[in-house]
Amino acid sequence: MHDRDTLGSVPTELARHHAATQQRAEDSARLVVRGIGLNLMLAIAKLAGGIFGHTYALIADGAESLLDVVTSIVVWAGFKWAGQPPDADHPFGHGKAESVAGLAVAVFVFAMAGWVAVHAVQSILTPHAGPEWWTLPLLAVIVAAKVWFSRKIGAAGRTARSTALSIEALHHWSDAVTSAAAFVGISVALVGGRGWETADGWAALFACIVIAFNGVGMFLRALGDVMDTAVTAEFANEVRAVALVVPGVRALDKVRVRKSGLSHLVDIQVRVDGELSVRAGHAIAHAVKDALLASTPHAITDVTVHIEPMK
Repeated sequence: MHDRDTLGSVPTELARHHAATQQRAEDSARLVVRGIGLNLMLAIAKLAGGIFGHTYALIADGAESLLDVVTSIVVWAGFKWAGQPPDADHPFGHGKAESVAGLAVAVFVFAMAGWVAVHAVQSILTPHAGPEWWTLPLLAVIVAAKVWFSRKIGAAGRTARSTALSIEALHHWSDAVTSAAAFVGISVALVGGRGWETADGWAALFACIVIAFNGVGMFLRALGDVMDTAVTAEFANEVRAVALVVPGVRALDKVRVRKSGLSHLVDIQVRVDGELSVRAGHAIAHAVKDALLASTPHAITDVTVHIEPMK
């Protein structure tokens, strides 16, 4: 006997799980909006500090924060799209929009690293006045704010199992690193005095390497989601454990789980008593699906159950 259960247990059950996914998307989008506000404020402070404090590292950092606003808007749009329920054209939902948004952010990060690098070299080659001392406490506040928000959004990303939020956290962390590099460069310029004015330009150039390195990690992570890279063994084992305790399940064969934005889709083969009727096997398939959909920590929104007889 071979039975494939592709239908939900009841329509309201599926609606409830997709509503939970939509809520996670809305919560994530609100957090991204806070990040946009933070970046706007910091961009103004950095640009003003860079212009009046005679430091290109701060100007470059401010320009990066403005670009961060653009990328955060992309991530916000990705969450709003990913939160939409399944429809006729997207029967598994719109979750991939979250991964695509993360991919777009990674591309922006590469472009940003190149832009800052070019202007950093120009700053090094062009004589300019040394930085002002008051730019240091300004940078200290900026670094502290960025590290705090990076940790906050990173924790939210782990809770929601969101690639885009995790990439946003890494993005904010990269911004903190560039600001820290600017702090070091300006400190060197101030301590070194005349002849060391280009230290902040070298700091900005170093920051580009960090940005590009983090961009590689962001790109590979988002690409993994788009390409349906397998979930961790720990996650797959958790899914197996939930299915194995369902009455009537004798063993499991293949268990395939793929990430789709803020949720996961499961394809599982269940072995049952070969003497069972089709109706009984079908009931076990429904029970397995219901159990997996109810395992809310796993954020599962769709399950396909294949019934195989025990030999």
